[in-house]
Amino acid sequence: MAKRRSLLFPESSRFFPGQRWVNISLRTLHLIGLSGSGYGFLANGNDFNSRAFLLLTVYSGVAMMLISIWSNGIWLLQLRGQTILLKLLLLGLIPLQPDFHAELFITVIILSGLISHAPGNTRYYSVFYGRRIDSLP
Repeated sequence: MAKRRSLLFPESSRFFPGQRWVNISLRTLHLIGLSGSGYGFLANGNDFNSRAFLLLTVYSGVAMMLISIWSNGIWLLQLRGQTILLKLLLLGLIPLQPDFHAELFITVIILSGLISHAPGNTRYYSVFYGRRIDSLP
């Protein structure tokens, strides 16, 4: 059991060569996708197909999420990971609630800004443990 736990929750975070540059590249793609998606959602550009930008946003975001989970699954127990999962849920609601697409999209942007610029004690907080966690006890 301890061996399986260490696969998702290693004692120290894993890294691969070039991981920082992969993350920077994915974030850049994510911002490009977000910009195009934003135009489509907020400006309702009739001649503009924002679907490709939305897919770029989702795929780059999921790739960053998978790297974070692979590095250390504790990310899933921290507010920073839980916020990403909430953002995916809200994005998934857009096709089901098309009348609220702009509101859902803006909520995702607000959550992104709040969590990415929050202090470490907030981002690394775990609702499961009721405190900041940097490693599992």
